[in-house]
Amino acid sequence: MKAVFMGTPGIAVPSLEVLIEDKDIEVIGVFTQPDRKKGRGKKVSMPIIKEKALEHDIQVYQPQKIKEDEYVKILKELNPDIIIVTAYGQILSKEILDIPKFGCINVHASLLPELRGAAPINFAIINGLKKTGITTMYMDVGLDTGDMILKEEIIIDEYETAGSLHDKMLDVSRNVLKDTLKLVKSGEVKRIKQNDADATYAPIMDKTLGNINWSKSCLEIKNLINGINPWPCAYTLYKGEKVKIKKIKMTELNSTKEEGLIEKITQDGIYVNTQDKLLLIEEIQFPNKKMMPVKEYIKGNTIDIVKLGE
Repeated sequence: MKAVFMGTPGIAVPSLEVLIEDKDIEVIGVFTQPDRKKGRGKKVSMPIIKEKALEHDIQVYQPQKIKEDEYVKILKELNPDIIIVTAYGQILSKEILDIPKFGCINVHASLLPELRGAAPINFAIINGLKKTGITTMYMDVGLDTGDMILKEEIIIDEYETAGSLHDKMLDVSRNVLKDTLKLVKSGEVKRIKQNDADATYAPIMDKTLGNINWSKSCLEIKNLINGINPWPCAYTLYKGEKVKIKKIKMTELNSTKEEGLIEKITQDGIYVNTQDKLLLIEEIQFPNKKMMPVKEYIKGNTIDIVKLGE
C-alpha cells in the first residue's frame, strides 16, 4: 500500500513513524508546512516532520497552499492508495480527497464531534473538560466532519497543561492509528457518522487569547492559563507592563476585594482576587526577565499591591 503523509508539529510524529514502521506500507511522500523563521534571531527552522522524513530519505513537499494546481498534479502523479493526515494545518480540497482509493484519514486530537478545528488540545483544557482523546476519521470537505473510525479516551488531570496533554496524546495517537490501519487493510472498517448537533469547536489561537480577565472565576482563569501553556502563554498587565504567568494554583480562600487586585505576596506566591476565590500565582515572567518562581523573584525585586490588568 502506497501512502502519503501530511503533518507538521510534534504530535504528528508518531503517525509518520507508524507508517514508516508498517511493512505493508510504502511512504512515497510527506507534505508539511514551509520552513519558518522562529525565535528572536529569526533563524529559519524546518518542521519536525520534515526532519523525520529526511532521516528516512522520504521526499518532502512544502506548499504554501496545497490546493494549488502544481501540488494537486504532484499528488495525482504520486497516486497514493491512502493519505494520512495529522495536524497538517491546511484544508484539503475535494479534488485531493478523491485521489486515494482508500481515502484520506485524519488523526484528530479530540473525541469528535467535540472540539473540531485547529486547537483541540488547548480548548479541551480551556473549556474545563474532564476527558478528551484521539479520533481517527475519514476526511470530507467539512471541518473535521467526516465519518469516524476509532476513538480512545484520555483523562485530563486537574492541573493538566496543553504541553502535558500533548505528550499524553503521542502514544495514544500511535496506537489508534495502528489499529485503524489494520481495519483498513483487512476491509473491516465501520464508518460512524458524527452527530453535528453535538459539535463544538476549537478555533485557531493567537496571542490575544492569553490576556487574563480577572472578573472570571478562579477555575476559568486556571483553565485558561493551563490551556495555553506553553504557547501562547497567559499574561496580565502589572503597572502597564505585560507579565507572563505559567504556574498557578486555585485556593479555597474567598475573594473579598476588587477582581484583579493583588491580595498579598508571600513565599508561596502572589494571591489575586477573582470573581470568587483567590488565585495563587507561583511562577511569573516580568519584561526582560526569565520565567521564575515568585519566591525567587521577590528576593531582589518588589511587587506592589496593585490591580492587575491595568
